[in-house]
This record gives sequence, structure tokens and C-alpha cells, in this order.
Amino acid sequence: MSNHLPDPSLNSPPVSLPYDLEACTELMRGGSKSFFAASRLLPVRLRPPAIALYAFCRLADDAIDEGDDPVLAMADLKSRLAAIYAGRPGAEDADRALTIVVHRYGIPIGLLEALLDGFLWDSQGRRYENLADVEAYGARVAGTVGAMMSIIMGASTDTAIARASELGVAMQLTNIARDIGADAQMGRLYIPRAWFREIGMDADAWLADPVFDSRIAGFTQRLLLRADALYRRGEFGLAELPWDCRPAIQAARLVYAEIGKQLEREGLNSVDHRTVVSTARKLALLARAATVAVKAPAVPDVTLSPVPAIHYLVDIVSRERHPLDLEKPWKLPVRSFDERVVWMVDLFSRLEQRERTPR
Repeated sequence: MSNHLPDPSLNSPPVSLPYDLEACTELMRGGSKSFFAASRLLPVRLRPPAIALYAFCRLADDAIDEGDDPVLAMADLKSRLAAIYAGRPGAEDADRALTIVVHRYGIPIGLLEALLDGFLWDSQGRRYENLADVEAYGARVAGTVGAMMSIIMGASTDTAIARASELGVAMQLTNIARDIGADAQMGRLYIPRAWFREIGMDADAWLADPVFDSRIAGFTQRLLLRADALYRRGEFGLAELPWDCRPAIQAARLVYAEIGKQLEREGLNSVDHRTVVSTARKLALLARAATVAVKAPAVPDVTLSPVPAIHYLVDIVSRERHPLDLEKPWKLPVRSFDERVVWMVDLFSRLEQRERTPR
């Protein structure tokens, strides 16, 4: 896996490289609704690069997951990444937007390659024997995104990348706990198989006929407890971020953690239905998150070493740090924080309705 950026003086794309931001936004909406919504609380200068990043991630996930040949799709995506880093993207809006982002913010190609590897693991039906394996998967499909967002925000110290990556893994563990039934219907199992063996269960037999019982509830609780531990570590990374970025990340952290709390209130049953956090509760959490803009965030009493699954992400970034290109090709309307919160009220209402509407 290559982790080296080309010389930006040779291959930097023109800041006028055209792409359709709305097209990227629509791609982004197809992914995580909670994280997408929270990301809209980012300061206006950072919303376009966030949209561009998530749009490419969503497009890549769909290409590998829904294509006829995941290996060929992976080869095509890596070829597109090479063109992006050479400053010569194709005509796709997501590729052209990502080209500007990776060159402006110095995002290492290794992070995006790791993300693609995680998507490929899904399509290949990878088996996860223990929690370390599950966290390695989470590091690729979500920790990488946390690391890239941290870089975009201007926080690329080892500590910042570690906490952002761990927050991504926490969110992925929440996803896994919430979607046990939906994943099983697709023949996918992210609960560690060793947990099944510990209590004399056959993981493959359960996967063939997934039903909810106290044993699955126990597995779900274990996933959520680990996620909670990582959410607490993630909070310590807020101090590394610019003050105007903290509300959005705190909002994402709180809203995602609330999915786990709601799942617990519903008896830990994610086999028979999918847990959804109410709009009212999300808005209350957003209001709570806003206080971090004026309150000093928590810092740990001791130095926290990165959890093993995300060590290599920290290493990639530490080898490839680059100064920012401070030119600003992004142009969006400027909204105050209060105006963005009002926007969020409407967004959450619309997203909740879409989640309840049969497709």
C-alpha cells in the first residue's frame, strides 16, 4: 500500500477545477444520516471539503458493494485515486472535488486506500474472529474518515488523529450493534465469532436463522460498552480542534452514542427492528453540544496511547503531514451557528420521515 503523496508543486490541481457541489451533497446524504446532519454544524469554510470527502466515500462504498466484481471495482477506484493524487481526475464530480481537498489539506493517500480496503472486506464476506478484528475493520471504514476530517479541520498531531480515529471506530461499533439483524439478512456477521464459541453457540447456524434472545442481547451490550469507552476517549480529542469545529464533532459523538442508549432502552433487540433516535432527542443533544464552543473541553489526566487498531492510521499521518494551501476555492453562504441549528431542526425532521417511509 502506497502512503506517499506526489510533490504538490508538480501536480497540484488548479483551484478552478469545476465540479457540482450539489451532486456531491446528494451522494453524501445517502450515507450516515446522523453524521451527515452533525457535519452541517461545521463552520462554513469546512462544509464543502467535508461534503466532497463523504461523497467520494459513499460512491466508493457503492461501487465495491453493489458492483458485479468487487476486485475489479477496487482496481478501478485505486486507479481513480492515483489520478486524483496526480491532479488529473476524471469527469466525476466526486473525484474532481476530492482532488481539491486532498491537495489543499495534504490528506495522505494511505488513509483513502485503507478505507477502500475496508469496503472490500465487506464485499468479500470477511470473518471477524475477535473484537480486535472488528476494530481493525472499524478503523478502515470509519477511523480513516475521522482522521481525514481531523486533518481538514487543521488538527493533525498524533493525539488529534488518534482520538478522531477512535471516535470513528466507536461510531462503527454503534452501527454494528444497531444493525445486527439487517447485516444478518445480507449474510454478514460483525459480532466476534469467538463470543459465540465462548457460550457454545454456532455463529454460522445463527446467521442462517437469525433470532433475538438474551445471548444476542449480551453480545450487543458488549459492543456498546466498548463503543462507550471509545466515545469517552474521543471527547478528549476536542481540545485539539479549533473552537468553531468542536460543536459539530461533539454533536456527532453525542447523537451516535445516543443510538446505543436508545437501543438499550429497547431491550438491546436490533435483530427484529432498527433503532432510531427521535428528532426531539437529537435536537436536545445538539443544544448540549453547542456548549463546547464556549466551554473548555475535557482533557485526560494521563497520556492515552492509541488503541491498537488505529496505530497504523496515526503512523500514516505522522509520515505525511503537509502544510495547508490557504487558498479558498470554496464558496457557500455564510450562516451563524444559530442559523445552522435552525437548519438542523428541519433536516432532522425530514430525515426521520425518510427513515420511516417504506422504500
